[in-house]
Amino acid sequence: MTETHSKRPARKRCCLHRPVITILMLVSCSAAMASAPDDRWKDSSLTSDARAQALLATMTLDEKIDLLRTLAMPSPSVIARRGSLPASAGFVWGVPRLDIPPIAETDASMGVANIGHLRPGDEATALPAALALGASWDMELARQGGVMIGSEARSKGFGIMLAGGVNLIRDPRAGRNFEYLSEDPLLSGRLAGSAVAGIQSNGIISTIKHFALNDQETGRSVYSVDMPEAQMRESDHLAFQIANEIGQPGSVMCAYSRVNGEHTCQNAFLLTDVLRGDWKFDGFVMSDWGSVHSTSALTAGLDMQSGADLDAKEYLGTELRKEITAGKVPPALVDRAARRILRTLFAHGLIDRPPTTGVPIDYQKNSEIALSQAAAGMVLLQNEGNLLPLSSRVRGIALIGGHGDIGVLSGGGSSQVIPVGGAKLEIKLGEASFASMVRRTYGGTPPLEALRAAFPQAGVDYVNGKDRKAAASLAAQADIAIVLAEKWSFEGFDSADLTLGEGQDELITHVAKANPRTVVVIEAGNPVLMPWRDKVKAIIMAWYPGQRGGDAIARVLSGAVNPSGHLPITWPAATDQLPLPVLPGTGTRLALDSVTGTGLDAKPFSIVYPEGSDAGYRWFDKKGVKPPYSFGYGLSYTAFRYRSLDVTEGVTPSISFSISNVGHRTGTDVAQVYAKRPNGGRRLIGWARVTLKSGESRRVTVKPDLRVLADYDTMTRRWIVGGEQVKIEVSHAVDDPELSRELTIARQFLAP
Repeated sequence: MTETHSKRPARKRCCLHRPVITILMLVSCSAAMASAPDDRWKDSSLTSDARAQALLATMTLDEKIDLLRTLAMPSPSVIARRGSLPASAGFVWGVPRLDIPPIAETDASMGVANIGHLRPGDEATALPAALALGASWDMELARQGGVMIGSEARSKGFGIMLAGGVNLIRDPRAGRNFEYLSEDPLLSGRLAGSAVAGIQSNGIISTIKHFALNDQETGRSVYSVDMPEAQMRESDHLAFQIANEIGQPGSVMCAYSRVNGEHTCQNAFLLTDVLRGDWKFDGFVMSDWGSVHSTSALTAGLDMQSGADLDAKEYLGTELRKEITAGKVPPALVDRAARRILRTLFAHGLIDRPPTTGVPIDYQKNSEIALSQAAAGMVLLQNEGNLLPLSSRVRGIALIGGHGDIGVLSGGGSSQVIPVGGAKLEIKLGEASFASMVRRTYGGTPPLEALRAAFPQAGVDYVNGKDRKAAASLAAQADIAIVLAEKWSFEGFDSADLTLGEGQDELITHVAKANPRTVVVIEAGNPVLMPWRDKVKAIIMAWYPGQRGGDAIARVLSGAVNPSGHLPITWPAATDQLPLPVLPGTGTRLALDSVTGTGLDAKPFSIVYPEGSDAGYRWFDKKGVKPPYSFGYGLSYTAFRYRSLDVTEGVTPSISFSISNVGHRTGTDVAQVYAKRPNGGRRLIGWARVTLKSGESRRVTVKPDLRVLADYDTMTRRWIVGGEQVKIEVSHAVDDPELSRELTIARQFLAP
């Protein structure tokens, strides 16, 4: 899509002109003199806004400012003030004088995190990587997972979850991709919004993060993504917008990085014009930990400085008090931020019904959600000769590598969840203050144990794969050889390339030569290169499969679960297929060196994404580049066919078609609907996920989100869609259509 203007028109902002600042200061002072302290804020029959305003009128300036920042490494006096709250990523201080409780915050999207072992012995249900959820394409499963982790968070005493990762995957080397959902704005927005809605159903707050265009880790504190507004709106911003509409999060977390030269946490265009002006967001904006650079962030729309002790200064604490005293910042801006925070706490019941610790948790029940997500997200990439599912007549299985006798791998960083049963193996990255919190962690159900349970008639033997000859020898003696390949990803670092590394390609080649009936199961947070692909019979992408990962792997291999995952990310053949073959910022200091704010010598750099709004599969499609596995790709142990496509034209078009299971097993299909514009590539406009018995058919209707097909016009500040004929395709993957029909969409204008 094209940008109609290279520079967006200037817009007036209320807090940037001296006359307005003077008026705000006078209004704030007058309100303070006119309002007598009262207890109206305790009246639950009032609206959250009215209660917040009443409570604000009873508070001192210092009490208001206390609400505006959290600390990552609190002092003993702060810990004492925290009281019975669990150790956490931070907490909203509350107002002790008025019995407003502090509210603890915890990471993240895949469970109640315990980074750095803040709570020794604490465990939580560990969901699979968010990419596994993305591969399920299942909004209801996303909601169920959100309900589950939100209930555990509240039961452990947490009121805010730093969940809801919505950033698009633009580069398969990015170290934090496993925390995100897909490369498509519709898929990411719908799944993230569903998960956030589930979390917040427990009477707690969830964020969506990291707003916006924080799509790689290398240099995340210093780079600027330079992108025209229309391209932002049509890609990353649209994912956040959809997630905001569905999930209605209580908070949005801005990112470390900059957008068009301005830090996101003091970027008035992002935080005020887009988020509050266009999207009508009514919660509060918090920073990422250590991503605030001045008190001007408050003017731009930031409400809370998270991890203020990781920044150069407590900008929304000590520095803010100084600038208010000097007359540089109007107290009304403090009132605005404090009001947003209080209003959100009231709206989610956190003041009336604060979380308490020690509430019993049904971990057995919750583990079934983890198992469901892991199984639904596994993608069968290859199945030559229908080797899978493995026959019950198999007598010997060789399991090789991946610490398969211990557990499954998880991604590292602030999202790390210590699973129920504890971590079985942890390898520290380093000794620096942040790096020591990043551990290569294995836990959950071991694949070896699960395979022995799934194949009681077979002998299942294991070797770690360090000795290739021993691995090949074991494989040669078995009916089936299964190699657990792995690649660890973690917050703060991006991969240099897409290789598995650690000699695993050579190991797989040796095993496949010894036993042609070789299956490779990949545990990773990104696509990887597979130079051995033609040498093995079957390949399963398991992502980081969470605490029931071993069970899920065994169930897919045995056929107890028919795989239904479809790739939420394009699987490239090599980095030269990517829009940016060289990762931007290569050679700079990495993000982990700068999180603590010490010793930073990285020079700022700019990232310009050649694909613009055409991230991921859109780029491959427009350029005619064929990847090994396309977006939406995924095999099944059965087969599905589509027929009888019916397209209804008009202002609100709809697409109806029938799905039939023409194979011999019950299975779940993800029928994808794409639209191809005359001068553009394909774009996902909807999908239908259905489970069908053998021989069963079902008719489904997909109603597209027209913003996916629209151009965002920066002059009129609205979406323009239609007035042209598009090709509708019902597909098994983006490049595998089965049905097609022309559709003329009525020209119309949509709100921003």
